[in-house]
Amino acid sequence: MRKVLQKLGKADETKDEQFEQCVQNFNKQLTEGTRLQKDLRTYLASVKAMHEASKKLNECLQEVYEPDWPGRDEANKIAENNDLLWMDYHQKLVDQALLTMDTYLGQFPDIKSRIAKRGRKLVDYDSARHHYESLQTAKKKDEVKIAKPVSLLEKAAPQWCQGKLQAHLVAQTNLLRNQAEEELVKAQKVFEEMNVDLQEELPSLWNSRVGFYVNTFQSIAGLEENFHKEMSKLNQNLNDVLVSLEKQHGSNTFTVKAQP
Repeated sequence: MRKVLQKLGKADETKDEQFEQCVQNFNKQLTEGTRLQKDLRTYLASVKAMHEASKKLNECLQEVYEPDWPGRDEANKIAENNDLLWMDYHQKLVDQALLTMDTYLGQFPDIKSRIAKRGRKLVDYDSARHHYESLQTAKKKDEVKIAKPVSLLEKAAPQWCQGKLQAHLVAQTNLLRNQAEEELVKAQKVFEEMNVDLQEELPSLWNSRVGFYVNTFQSIAGLEENFHKEMSKLNQNLNDVLVSLEKQHGSNTFTVKAQP
């Protein structure tokens, strides 16, 4: 109910523009990280698909490579190394990029939950503050409201009783104010403890994104570069084997003719 009144502008709400900016940065960072994780998984799925396609292609080469042709063993070995290279590339991407990505995003759910909890505690704090302030500013008005029903009793009560009734009225009013003050102090303490922690963590998390993005894409780029270097060597070795085969069976070379 308190939150609804705040939205309608009928109750004051504590504003912290700096913290709100931190929350906006947090949400932006979470959105970017989630997208990066999704695209990285898509990239890994593509690597796996290319691995399977390459494996099938090499298996086909091994089947058509006749036993009496030179270089058969070398071609088989190249196919095995090709398969191992793809497997190693995929695993290193998982270890050095995807798992790091998962660890990075793993800290967001807890902080997101604490941000929401801080919002609820802020509502409690504003409610307690508003209640306490209303008792303070409406002191005379509250006393009149409470005194009116008592005044009827005062007329019928003996003179010695009227003082006790007035004392009871004052004591009751003071008790309400004391309770409101205790609730305010408690709500303020809970809110400020959560607020201080998040005020420190959110900027730190926001600043960490630069180093994380750099490390992630450097790892991917380095692994991909090394993979293509090793794959280039295997392709060169396979080409050498096929050139040797062509030399020994040069008279049977198939010539590709243009289609009409």
